[in-house]
Amino acid sequence: MSVDEEHSWSLSPQQAVEIQEQLAPQVRQQPPSSTIRLVAAADCCYSKDGAGCAAVIVLWDLERKAVLETETSLAEVHFPYIPGLFAFREAPAILQVLECLTVEPQLLICDGHGIAHPRRFGLASHVGVLTGIPTIGCAKRQLCGTFVQPDSGWGSQSPLIDRNEVIATVLRTRTGVRPVFVSVGHLIDLSTAERVVLACTPHFRVPEPLRLAHRTAAEALRCELGDSLHP
Repeated sequence: MSVDEEHSWSLSPQQAVEIQEQLAPQVRQQPPSSTIRLVAAADCCYSKDGAGCAAVIVLWDLERKAVLETETSLAEVHFPYIPGLFAFREAPAILQVLECLTVEPQLLICDGHGIAHPRRFGLASHVGVLTGIPTIGCAKRQLCGTFVQPDSGWGSQSPLIDRNEVIATVLRTRTGVRPVFVSVGHLIDLSTAERVVLACTPHFRVPEPLRLAHRTAAEALRCELGDSLHP
Protein backbone atom coordinates (compact mmCIF):
# COMPACT_ATOMS: atom_id res chain seq x y z
CA MET A 1 0.00 0.00 0.00
CA SER A 2 1.62 3.22 -1.11
CA VAL A 3 1.39 6.78 0.08
CA ASP A 4 0.10 9.20 -2.56
CA GLU A 5 2.42 12.00 -1.58
CA GLU A 6 4.62 12.66 1.42
CA HIS A 7 6.40 15.70 2.78
CA SER A 8 9.58 15.72 4.83
CA TRP A 9 9.21 14.73 8.48
CA SER A 10 12.42 16.51 9.51
CA LEU A 11 10.77 19.76 10.49
CA SER A 12 10.78 22.40 13.19
CA PRO A 13 7.51 22.85 15.14
CA GLN A 14 6.77 26.02 13.18
CA GLN A 15 7.32 24.22 9.89
CA ALA A 16 5.03 21.43 11.11
CA VAL A 17 2.27 23.95 11.80
CA GLU A 18 2.72 25.37 8.30
CA ILE A 19 2.37 21.88 6.79
CA GLN A 20 -0.88 21.37 8.69
CA GLU A 21 -2.23 24.69 7.45
CA GLN A 22 -1.26 23.83 3.87
CA LEU A 23 -2.81 20.35 3.89
CA ALA A 24 -5.96 20.99 5.97
CA PRO A 25 -7.97 22.34 3.00
CA GLN A 26 -7.57 18.94 1.32
CA VAL A 27 -9.72 17.20 3.95
CA ARG A 28 -13.04 16.02 2.56
CA GLN A 29 -16.09 15.11 4.61
CA GLN A 30 -18.40 12.81 2.66
CA PRO A 31 -20.44 9.62 3.10
CA PRO A 32 -18.81 6.37 1.99
CA SER A 33 -19.62 5.11 -1.49
CA SER A 34 -20.24 1.54 -0.28
CA THR A 35 -20.97 -0.43 2.88
CA ILE A 36 -17.92 -0.52 5.15
CA ARG A 37 -16.75 -3.96 6.19
CA LEU A 38 -12.93 -3.90 6.26
CA VAL A 39 -11.89 -1.59 9.08
CA ALA A 40 -8.24 -1.12 10.04
CA ALA A 41 -6.98 0.45 13.25
CA ALA A 42 -3.54 1.92 13.93
CA ASP A 43 -1.77 2.51 17.23
CA CYS A 44 1.77 3.00 18.52
CA CYS A 45 3.53 2.32 21.80
CA TYR A 46 6.73 4.13 22.74
CA SER A 47 9.89 3.08 24.48
CA LYS A 48 10.61 4.60 27.88
CA ASP A 49 13.12 7.07 26.43
CA GLY A 50 10.71 8.02 23.63
CA ALA A 51 13.29 7.29 20.94
CA GLY A 52 11.56 4.24 19.48
CA CYS A 53 8.08 2.91 18.93
CA ALA A 54 6.18 -0.13 17.76
CA ALA A 55 3.40 0.63 15.27
CA VAL A 56 0.64 -1.89 14.63
CA ILE A 57 -2.19 -2.12 12.12
CA VAL A 58 -5.06 -4.52 12.77
CA LEU A 59 -7.43 -5.24 9.88
CA TRP A 60 -10.88 -6.10 11.21
CA ASP A 61 -13.85 -7.71 9.47
CA LEU A 62 -16.75 -5.70 10.82
CA GLU A 63 -19.33 -8.26 9.73
CA ARG A 64 -17.58 -11.33 11.19
CA LYS A 65 -16.09 -9.43 14.16
CA ALA A 66 -12.75 -11.05 13.40
CA VAL A 67 -9.14 -10.08 12.78
CA LEU A 68 -8.06 -10.62 9.16
CA GLU A 69 -4.51 -9.36 9.36
CA THR A 70 -2.07 -7.83 11.84
CA GLU A 71 1.13 -6.04 10.84
CA THR A 72 3.83 -4.64 13.12
CA SER A 73 6.74 -2.31 12.48
CA LEU A 74 9.45 -0.87 14.73
CA ALA A 75 10.55 2.67 14.04
CA GLU A 76 12.74 5.41 15.43
CA VAL A 77 11.01 8.55 16.68
CA HIS A 78 12.53 11.91 15.81
CA PHE A 79 9.82 14.48 16.61
CA PRO A 80 9.08 15.53 20.22
CA TYR A 81 5.67 15.22 21.81
CA ILE A 82 3.94 18.56 21.25
CA PRO A 83 0.15 18.88 21.64
CA GLY A 84 -1.40 19.62 18.26
CA LEU A 85 1.59 18.19 16.38
CA PHE A 86 1.12 14.55 17.33
CA ALA A 87 1.02 13.43 13.69
CA PHE A 88 4.66 14.40 13.18
CA ARG A 89 5.62 12.00 15.94
CA GLU A 90 3.35 9.08 15.07
CA ALA A 91 2.33 9.25 11.40
CA PRO A 92 5.71 8.15 9.94
CA ALA A 93 5.51 4.84 11.81
CA ILE A 94 1.85 4.35 10.86
CA LEU A 95 2.56 5.02 7.20
CA GLN A 96 5.41 2.54 7.35
CA VAL A 97 3.29 -0.27 8.77
CA LEU A 98 0.34 0.53 6.47
CA GLU A 99 2.52 -0.42 3.52
CA CYS A 100 2.78 -3.95 4.97
CA LEU A 101 -0.95 -4.68 4.67
CA THR A 102 -1.84 -7.13 1.92
CA VAL A 103 -5.49 -6.00 1.79
CA GLU A 104 -6.45 -2.34 1.56
CA PRO A 105 -8.91 -1.29 4.28
CA GLN A 106 -12.07 0.62 3.48
CA LEU A 107 -11.57 2.72 6.60
CA LEU A 108 -8.78 3.40 9.09
CA ILE A 109 -9.33 4.33 12.75
CA CYS A 110 -6.50 6.28 14.35
CA ASP A 111 -5.88 6.69 18.07
CA GLY A 112 -6.02 10.46 17.87
CA HIS A 113 -8.04 13.26 16.33
CA GLY A 114 -9.16 14.10 12.84
CA ILE A 115 -10.62 17.57 12.37
CA ALA A 116 -11.17 17.92 16.14
CA HIS A 117 -7.96 19.91 16.16
CA PRO A 118 -7.13 23.62 16.41
CA ARG A 119 -6.10 23.65 12.74
CA ARG A 120 -8.62 20.96 11.76
CA PHE A 121 -5.79 18.59 10.83
CA GLY A 122 -4.99 16.00 13.46
CA LEU A 123 -3.36 12.60 13.06
CA ALA A 124 -6.32 10.89 11.35
CA SER A 125 -6.72 13.71 8.84
CA HIS A 126 -2.98 13.78 8.15
CA VAL A 127 -2.79 10.04 7.48
CA GLY A 128 -5.98 10.14 5.42
CA VAL A 129 -4.84 12.96 3.15
CA LEU A 130 -1.43 11.36 2.56
CA THR A 131 -2.81 7.89 1.79
CA GLY A 132 -6.22 8.57 0.29
CA ILE A 133 -7.76 6.10 2.77
CA PRO A 134 -10.96 7.17 4.57
CA THR A 135 -10.03 7.82 8.21
CA ILE A 136 -11.65 8.36 11.60
CA GLY A 137 -10.12 9.89 14.70
CA CYS A 138 -11.06 8.15 17.96
CA ALA A 139 -9.40 9.88 20.91
CA LYS A 140 -9.67 9.36 24.64
CA ARG A 141 -9.56 13.08 25.46
CA GLN A 142 -10.30 16.36 23.73
CA LEU A 143 -7.65 18.62 22.25
CA CYS A 144 -9.89 21.66 21.81
CA GLY A 145 -13.54 22.63 21.98
CA THR A 146 -16.28 22.37 24.59
CA PHE A 147 -19.09 19.88 25.19
CA VAL A 148 -21.83 18.80 27.54
CA GLN A 149 -21.42 15.32 28.98
CA PRO A 150 -23.68 12.85 27.13
CA ASP A 151 -26.09 10.65 29.06
CA SER A 152 -24.54 7.64 30.76
CA GLY A 153 -26.01 4.97 28.48
CA TRP A 154 -24.24 3.18 25.62
CA GLY A 155 -24.56 5.14 22.39
CA SER A 156 -25.37 8.45 24.07
CA GLN A 157 -23.65 11.41 22.47
CA SER A 158 -23.18 15.15 22.42
CA PRO A 159 -21.38 17.48 20.02
CA LEU A 160 -17.87 18.78 20.58
CA ILE A 161 -17.94 22.41 19.47
CA ASP A 162 -15.10 24.77 18.67
CA ARG A 163 -15.51 28.26 17.20
CA ASN A 164 -19.23 27.58 16.58
CA GLU A 165 -18.42 24.45 14.56
CA VAL A 166 -19.21 20.82 15.41
CA ILE A 167 -15.82 19.15 15.15
CA ALA A 168 -16.54 15.75 16.77
CA THR A 169 -19.02 13.61 18.62
CA VAL A 170 -18.53 12.87 22.30
CA LEU A 171 -19.66 9.25 22.24
CA ARG A 172 -20.44 6.89 25.12
CA THR A 173 -19.23 3.45 24.03
CA ARG A 174 -19.86 1.77 27.39
CA THR A 175 -22.55 2.55 29.91
CA GLY A 176 -21.19 4.58 32.80
CA VAL A 177 -17.69 4.80 31.31
CA ARG A 178 -15.95 7.96 30.08
CA PRO A 179 -16.80 8.76 26.45
CA VAL A 180 -14.46 8.87 23.46
CA PHE A 181 -14.11 11.71 20.96
CA VAL A 182 -14.96 10.63 17.42
CA SER A 183 -14.10 12.92 14.53
CA VAL A 184 -13.87 12.86 10.76
CA GLY A 185 -10.37 12.27 9.48
CA HIS A 186 -10.80 12.28 5.71
CA LEU A 187 -13.26 10.93 3.10
CA ILE A 188 -15.92 10.02 5.66
CA ASP A 189 -18.83 11.78 7.37
CA LEU A 190 -19.42 12.11 11.08
CA SER A 191 -22.58 10.01 11.29
CA THR A 192 -20.82 7.09 9.58
CA ALA A 193 -17.84 7.52 11.90
CA GLU A 194 -20.15 7.28 14.92
CA ARG A 195 -21.84 4.12 13.59
CA VAL A 196 -18.54 2.40 12.81
CA VAL A 197 -17.05 3.17 16.22
CA LEU A 198 -20.15 1.85 18.00
CA ALA A 199 -20.16 -1.27 15.82
CA CYS A 200 -16.53 -1.89 16.79
CA THR A 201 -17.05 -1.51 20.55
CA PRO A 202 -19.11 -4.48 21.78
CA HIS A 203 -17.26 -4.90 25.09
CA PHE A 204 -14.68 -2.18 25.77
CA ARG A 205 -14.39 1.61 25.73
CA VAL A 206 -12.24 1.79 22.58
CA PRO A 207 -12.98 0.07 19.26
CA GLU A 208 -11.89 -3.56 19.33
CA PRO A 209 -9.38 -3.35 16.44
CA LEU A 210 -7.81 -0.29 18.07
CA ARG A 211 -7.61 -2.07 21.42
CA LEU A 212 -5.95 -5.07 19.79
CA ALA A 213 -3.52 -2.82 17.91
CA HIS A 214 -2.45 -1.18 21.17
CA ARG A 215 -2.03 -4.51 22.94
CA THR A 216 0.00 -5.96 20.07
CA ALA A 217 2.21 -2.86 19.90
CA ALA A 218 2.90 -3.07 23.63
CA GLU A 219 3.82 -6.74 23.35
CA ALA A 220 6.06 -6.11 20.34
CA LEU A 221 7.92 -3.36 22.13
CA ARG A 222 8.54 -5.55 25.16
CA CYS A 223 9.75 -8.46 23.03
CA GLU A 224 11.95 -6.50 20.65
CA LEU A 225 13.35 -3.82 22.92
CA GLY A 226 12.98 -5.39 26.33
CA ASP A 227 11.86 -1.97 27.50
CA SER A 228 9.06 -0.42 29.46
CA LEU A 229 6.74 1.69 27.39
CA HIS A 230 4.43 4.63 27.25
CA PRO A 231 1.07 4.57 25.37
